[in-house]
Amino acid sequence: MYFRAQKKHLSDTSIHDILDTDKDGNPLTYMDILSTDDDIAEKIDLKIKAEQLMLAIEKVLNKREKQIVFMRYALGFSKPMTQREIAKKLGISRSYVSRIENSAIQKLRESMT
Repeated sequence: MYFRAQKKHLSDTSIHDILDTDKDGNPLTYMDILSTDDDIAEKIDLKIKAEQLMLAIEKVLNKREKQIVFMRYALGFSKPMTQREIAKKLGISRSYVSRIENSAIQKLRESMT
């Protein structure tokens, strides 16, 4: 019976089994062929953090701060805008845009910790 049971597992292989060796003599395994550089856990973590940040933006920032953050970091616009471009569009000084942006970022940092 033992040999019959073992016969079922003859074709089983491990992802760490050596298939071949490269020109330098390093072993090539199934894992080398099947592995990718993508890390699913990192992608999921990034997505969760992005969702948390968007919720914080909605809850913590006032209308003007949201508007500047969205324009500055292209959250809803086609490309990020410079502080000078935002200032011109809103009719305020560039330094005022900078102060509002810094204040908004500080509020977001505090809400995310």
